[in-house]
Amino acid sequence: MMRLFSPAKINLFLRIVSKRLDGYHNLSSVFQTITLGDTLTIALHDRDELTCTDPCLPTDASNLILKATELFRRKAGLQQGFKIHLIKRIPLQAGLGGGSSNAATTLWACNQLASTHVPLNTLKQWSSEIGSDIPFFFSQGTAYCTGRGESVHHIPALKAQPLWIIKPPYGLSTPEVYRRLNFLNSISEKDVQRDLDAFLSERLPYFNDLEKPAFEIKPELYQLKTSLLASGFEIALMSGSGSSFFCLGQGVLPKENDLTIYPAHFMNRPLFDWYFDGD
Repeated sequence: MMRLFSPAKINLFLRIVSKRLDGYHNLSSVFQTITLGDTLTIALHDRDELTCTDPCLPTDASNLILKATELFRRKAGLQQGFKIHLIKRIPLQAGLGGGSSNAATTLWACNQLASTHVPLNTLKQWSSEIGSDIPFFFSQGTAYCTGRGESVHHIPALKAQPLWIIKPPYGLSTPEVYRRLNFLNSISEKDVQRDLDAFLSERLPYFNDLEKPAFEIKPELYQLKTSLLASGFEIALMSGSGSSFFCLGQGVLPKENDLTIYPAHFMNRPLFDWYFDGD
């Protein structure tokens, strides 16, 4: 049996570059894992079985965890089942990559438990078949991602600075946010290479091209961002397709009862191991 931490991610910048012929979008983004995360307990079993502490999360074949076990069996040529229990802390529909992280963690665990010794890069390649963000979690936790997000390029780890995750009581559908995106008018005019160069020079270009369509769907999100910046935070940026924000700097936390607030900081994966629990 293995008990593994499954971290959330934030997007330190996110640019939508173009729309693809397959209906997806090419992006340019720096992803960073954080100490907010789920816990997976995984053991060998005669069949796949998934349970979860959050009753709102489906535990059928639509869950990325079970998609990951099925993918692993097919690719590794195994019949082995897995019993998995998920302690869910990453909020749903928040833009924090919880499902993708769970899938990557599952693939890592299956490989260890089944003693199949599949190379990490191979697991990363396999994972792109079931989700665009999953390959990122096989990085060391700080990476520049392109394509649909599945092309992962290593960049140096960042200082473990503290942050706050602010989650409103509603989520956003990623497909709906992208459907609202008119990339000719909505995306930023920043140059991709210039953005990355500035990031690597510690002049971080914090922006997210998905904020505008998300704010069109939920105008309350724009109001929340405005209030977070007005309270003193240096950065208040939506992560991914929302609906959560991450905040950097010394601001005053909001007191609205319907907001959920999570303390966190940047984290990275040890070279030859999985992520360790940030606590």
